[in-house]
Amino acid sequence: MAVWIQAQQLQGDALHQMQSLYGQHFPIEVRHYLSQWLEGQLWDVIDLENPQEEFKAKRLLDSLIQELQNKAEHQVGEDGFLLKIKLGHYASQLKSTYDRCPLELVRCIKHILYTEQRLVREASNSSSPVGGMMDSMSQKYQQINQAFEELRLLTQDTENDLRKLQHNQEYFIIQYQESLRIQAQLTSLTTLPPADRQLREPTLLSKRATVEAWLTREANTLQKYRLDLAEKHQKSLQLLRKQQTIILDDELIHWKRRQQLAGNGGPPEGGLDILQSWCEKLAETIWQNRQQIRRAEHLRQQLPIPGPIEELLNDLNSTITDIISALVTSTFIIEKQPPQVLKTQTKFAATVRLLVGGKLNVHMNPPQVKATIISEQQAKALLKNENTRNDSSGEILNNNCVMEYHQATGTLSANFRNMSLKRIKRSDRRGAESVTEEKFTILFESQFSVGGNELVFQVKTLSLPVVVIVHGSQDNNATATVLWDNAFAEPVSSVWCHVGHNLTSALGTSCCRGVISSL
Repeated sequence: MAVWIQAQQLQGDALHQMQSLYGQHFPIEVRHYLSQWLEGQLWDVIDLENPQEEFKAKRLLDSLIQELQNKAEHQVGEDGFLLKIKLGHYASQLKSTYDRCPLELVRCIKHILYTEQRLVREASNSSSPVGGMMDSMSQKYQQINQAFEELRLLTQDTENDLRKLQHNQEYFIIQYQESLRIQAQLTSLTTLPPADRQLREPTLLSKRATVEAWLTREANTLQKYRLDLAEKHQKSLQLLRKQQTIILDDELIHWKRRQQLAGNGGPPEGGLDILQSWCEKLAETIWQNRQQIRRAEHLRQQLPIPGPIEELLNDLNSTITDIISALVTSTFIIEKQPPQVLKTQTKFAATVRLLVGGKLNVHMNPPQVKATIISEQQAKALLKNENTRNDSSGEILNNNCVMEYHQATGTLSANFRNMSLKRIKRSDRRGAESVTEEKFTILFESQFSVGGNELVFQVKTLSLPVVVIVHGSQDNNATATVLWDNAFAEPVSSVWCHVGHNLTSALGTSCCRGVISSL
């Protein structure tokens, strides 16, 4: 049976994951109407890392566009007319998106097909207890999506209130200028003859009294609008914190734990697509609220009115900065872990990913990631937020990599393909402790800015525990060490943020207790 036919029968979380694969980069309608053609192409024979394969990818892109155009031409009737226009639009859209980077189209479609096959396979292999668990997960995911909808409505409500406040304040300023003009006219009366002054002065005094009374009432109204808006922002930030806690301290930590158990032969940890979509929604909503708070502060500075609003806005700004700092630092993760038994002078790979990189436009100034190997003691100090020297415990070749943005999948990642541990510096061992019991970790660190350098983040993340060997005879004992640590580790979430002016320093660890199992 075709994969697409089975994919349409997915339910719950699996259906949400499948839906999250599609968007402007590849519309789900294209997948539906070209399902047989898409599944019949040899996507896997194209090596995405080989630029010379681009001509094959271009040929597939041209064929895809031709298939879409042919499908569009064969549509008839009233409904067919609308579908014809839509499919023609998708053909132009895909050509515009991938004409200069056809390999990205192949990467996108391979990712979609692989994920659908996995979801269908998992659904078909699931038994009744698993089905119950899936129903529970589906209910939880539904609650998360409902919370996002509530946040969207709250953010739209505060946006409308902010625009109303701005309009009223602009009108207030106009009336205030009118009061100054009336006062200037009253002052100028002193130069007029007494008869003229007595004739014009009562009218101007009456106008001034009317305008000043209106200004007094409107100032109180504006202050109330500001306080009401601040209270609504407080409610939004409380819900944002709650939603972020669920996603980062629950779902993301569970994914990391599954990743660790997969190193012991457990089931795959699963994709990051749905987690990334949630994190991107968080980032978008947080940034919208942050911009609203900044606009409210600008309005306050433009027209200062005595009251508690200044302190409230300062608290809101501090809170929203803490929230976005926690999100960015926690979503700097290791997508593909380095091998946990690491032999010197041997090539190894790892992939680091920033789940909110695309949404926050970090890729506009691509950050560089650096990898270093540190000891267990240094890892402990980092987790305790203690000041440590930047000494490494060894030398890694090819340990710098620039993060790349893949438009088709919306991912920002650094793919270390050719790292090699040139040398290792071991600590003094006591008693019968073996080199295969000494643990290290790979520290990945980077720095990037968002919002035009408004916030600069220094982020760090730790790999799972690594045992370094120099000879194949040590492999079994080293493997036993990491298997034990993986099996009995406890998930932890440790984030350290310090915000000062426009600088945010943060340590978002993706390691588990296995790195510091003696704690």
